[in-house]
Amino acid sequence: MIIKAWRNYLVFNPTYFSMPALARTLFSYWRQYHYSYGRGFDPQRYFEAFTFNMISRVLGALIRLFLLFLGAVVEVFIVVGGFLILLIWLILPLLLIAGLVAGFNLVI
Repeated sequence: MIIKAWRNYLVFNPTYFSMPALARTLFSYWRQYHYSYGRGFDPQRYFEAFTFNMISRVLGALIRLFLLFLGAVVEVFIVVGGFLILLIWLILPLLLIAGLVAGFNLVI
């Protein structure tokens, strides 16, 4: 039961952080903010649109990378925490027996 719950957390975490979608759209515009280059060739307008679009893509990539990193860190915590909980769960019967033996020794 613990392993099944642990597996569910491991499967849920990438979905919660939308990790596949973030990786797929890594260099997309941030919140779809972008300028059109317009018709014709106006160097100033072209430079403004290009600059804004690049800033939007870099900002989107940085935020998506941060969220991917955060999701990976949470995934590591889930792996380590699940392993510790499983280990404690397996040790609990031994602790119960050791506690009963220690308690009987105190009474006697």
